[in-house]
Amino acid sequence: MTDFTATRAMFDLPEGVIYLDGNSLGPLPHAVPKRVEQTIRDEWGQMLITGWNKAGWMDLPARVGDRVGRLIGAPAGSVVMGDTLSIKVYQALASALELRLDRRVILSDTGNFPSDLYMADGLCRTLGPDYQLKTVAPADVENSIDESVAVLMITEVDYRTGRKHDMPRLIKRAHEAGALVVWDLAHSAGAIPVDLHGADTDFAVGCSYKYLNSGPGGPAFIYVAPRLADKVRPALSGWLGHEAPFAFDLDYRPGSGIDRMRVGTPSILQLAALDAALDVWEGVDMADLRARSLELQNTFITRVEAKCPDLMLASPREEAQRGSQVSFRHEHGYAIIQALIAEGVIGDFRAPDILRFGFTPLYLSLQDVALAADRLCAIMADGSWNWPEFHHRAKVT
Repeated sequence: MTDFTATRAMFDLPEGVIYLDGNSLGPLPHAVPKRVEQTIRDEWGQMLITGWNKAGWMDLPARVGDRVGRLIGAPAGSVVMGDTLSIKVYQALASALELRLDRRVILSDTGNFPSDLYMADGLCRTLGPDYQLKTVAPADVENSIDESVAVLMITEVDYRTGRKHDMPRLIKRAHEAGALVVWDLAHSAGAIPVDLHGADTDFAVGCSYKYLNSGPGGPAFIYVAPRLADKVRPALSGWLGHEAPFAFDLDYRPGSGIDRMRVGTPSILQLAALDAALDVWEGVDMADLRARSLELQNTFITRVEAKCPDLMLASPREEAQRGSQVSFRHEHGYAIIQALIAEGVIGDFRAPDILRFGFTPLYLSLQDVALAADRLCAIMADGSWNWPEFHHRAKVT
């Protein structure tokens, strides 16, 4: 059994704060500052440019990628770190489309994260008027997969509601129709059990600054199924995806396997932070994590619904259909969240009316969750959320 008391002790959590926003930005693990300082002072400071070889900087994207891969059911050598999630979405989509040149449709759903849709739409515009991004309601995805679809692009867990798609089922349906699948695991990696290899997915991408706790702007990852890794052509032909980067050839030759999905110079300080943050996961069983997450979610839902009738559950009631977050709806959701933050409970808001709460067993207890629910309901009961200062919109919501 995973000892979640031990993992909680590995985080630097502000005193008096209950943090229910790890699904947006994970908190700071104790090991990260020391590791980043070591990278700055001992490696960059003392080794200078020789750190690329002496400190193994050049190998960090692949080595850390393997550590992330363990959490998402990816075999060694199939995940690499680098760039941003939007860049990785573009890479995966472009490579998948090129493997299906007889088709022109990218299928996604209206619950997908807007940036993914923006990248897909931009790629279609670049490729020409014959290419199309088609979006349907999340519940209609399976029935919309037909022989016109080249790529199914889906975020496994809806960023607003926490609704979880059935990954194996959609992959099976897509493959039967001759389509490839790109999964966005931004709200899955480190949140729920994922088995990319077992589900026979084609591509997957994700960020590391949410449940993996790499810090703001932490590097993204990309997975390519081993059966496709030497077939795909990277649309973003960066120098570190070259077969021999330091030969400085003028002609691009893709590297072998997942290495060809590297683009530019890796962010070493952020990779060092992620590498240290991943130490928290040593000894964590994903099945234990999932069971505890559902226990936390159910406790929160039960208490909120019992005392806050004005908040409407936006997440699926069925456990198997939820990721690791719970959302409620209210027309003044932004103000309510601001009032709750003022009471020491940090959640967040997503337009137009979603109050969003992430449940991360690595550092949250049942007592934390019960107290958070009680504070939310107290704010609703006394109307303090309606104070003017809570209605002022900041740049980041």
